[in-house]
Amino acid sequence: MTQALPSIGRRLARTLLAGAVLWSVAVSLAVWLAVRHEVRELLDDTLQGAAEAMQATLDDSPDAMGPLIVVPAQASDRYAWQLVDYAADPVPRLLQASSSAPVQAFHATPVPGFADQPGWRVYGAPVGDDGRMLYVAQSQGEQIEAVWEVVFNAALATLTVALLMYLWLRLRVAQELLPLQHLSDRLRGHDLLAPGATLGPAAREELQPMHRAIDELATQLARRLAQERAFSAHAAHALRTPLAGMDAQLAVALREAPEALQPRLQRVRAAADRLQRVVVVLLALFRSGVELRRETVPLDTLLSRLPVDCLEVQVPAQACVDADPDLLAAALLNLLDNAVRHGAQRVQISLPAPQQIAVQDDGPGVSESHRLALQAALAQDDPEGPTGLGLVLAHWVARAHGGQLMLPSCERGFAVTLQLGGQGEPQLGSPVPPA
Repeated sequence: MTQALPSIGRRLARTLLAGAVLWSVAVSLAVWLAVRHEVRELLDDTLQGAAEAMQATLDDSPDAMGPLIVVPAQASDRYAWQLVDYAADPVPRLLQASSSAPVQAFHATPVPGFADQPGWRVYGAPVGDDGRMLYVAQSQGEQIEAVWEVVFNAALATLTVALLMYLWLRLRVAQELLPLQHLSDRLRGHDLLAPGATLGPAAREELQPMHRAIDELATQLARRLAQERAFSAHAAHALRTPLAGMDAQLAVALREAPEALQPRLQRVRAAADRLQRVVVVLLALFRSGVELRRETVPLDTLLSRLPVDCLEVQVPAQACVDADPDLLAAALLNLLDNAVRHGAQRVQISLPAPQQIAVQDDGPGVSESHRLALQAALAQDDPEGPTGLGLVLAHWVARAHGGQLMLPSCERGFAVTLQLGGQGEPQLGSPVPPA
C-alpha cells in the first residue's frame, strides 16, 4: 500500500493535467466561435461609424473634387475608402480615394451596406442624391489578425487558469491522500497477529470503516492461523510417535531377518526415516509462537548433527550465520536429503555473501527449463508446481527469515542458495508457511 500511494498520486496528477489541457482546448474553441462573431460585428460597427462620419463631411461639400487624400503609411495596408460617382458615366468614376484603395471601384454598381470583396470587407453608404457612393473598407487580413489576437489572449488566460486549477487540485489531492499515507505507515509497523492488535481510531471519519475492516480481517487471520498451527502441530506429534515405533521395529527386523530381505527392509527404514525428518520440519515450522529464535549458528557444528548417510558434506570451518537453528537445520536437512535421493555423493556448502548459504551437489542436476520452472513456482508460492517437498520447506524457512530461496544455474549438479534476512531486517512473515 505504501508503494501504491505515490503511483496513485502520479496517475491522478497525469489525469488532472490531461483534463486541464482538454478543458483549455475546449474553452479556447468555444471562445473562438463566440469571439469570431463578436469581433467581426465590432469591426463592422467601426467601419459603419467611419463611413457615417465621412458621409457627413462629404454631404457638407458635395461638389468637393479635391486631390487624392493620402492616408498615413502605417495604416495604408489595413484601411481604404473610395468616393465613387455612378451617375456621370456608364462606368463608375472614382472621385476620391485613399492611397491604399484599389484603382477600380469596389463595386460596378451601387451596393449599400456590407459586402465582401477579394481581400476586403466593404461598407457602402450613399452620399447625397446625385448617385455618389462612399465605400469604407478594411482588409480581411486585419480582421483575421484581430480575431486570432483575441482568441490567443483568451486561450492564454484560459490555460493560465487551467494551470492554476491543476496545481490547486494536485495540492488538494495530495492533502486528501495524506491520511491514506499515514494509514499505510501505521500498517507497515502494525503486527496484525499480535494479541489485541488494533489500528485504533482513524484520522478521517471516512477511513474508519477501513480501520474496522482491517481489524476484523486481522482477527480472522489470527484465529485461522492459530487453528492451522494447532492442527498441524497435533498432526505432526501424532505422526512422530508411530514413526518412531516403526523405526524401532524395523531395526529389530533388520537384525532378525534373513540376509536376502535386509536390503528391502533397509529401504523401508530409510523411507520411514525421511518421513520422520519431514515431521520434524513440520513441528519446527508450526511450533507455538511466531518469533524466530535467532542466534549465531556455526554451520559445521549444525551439519555434523544432521543424520545424512552416504553423503560427503564439505563446509568451511567457522562459517556462521544469524538464524533460527531449528528451522535452518530443517531446511538444510531437506536439501541434503534431496541431494541423496537424486544420486549425489558430495555436497559443497559455502557462504558467498553474509546471510547467504550456497548448497551445490554433484548429482545429475536438472535442465535449464526445469530450473526456471522450479524458480517460478517458488516465486509464486505455487503449491502445485514442479517443486518437491524439500525445496518447498526450505523456501518456507527462507521466507520465515525474511529472505528467499534461489536456484542459480551451474555447470554440474544442482545448486540452491538460501538467502536469510539480517537480524535487523523486517521479516516477511512467521515461520508458518502461507496458507
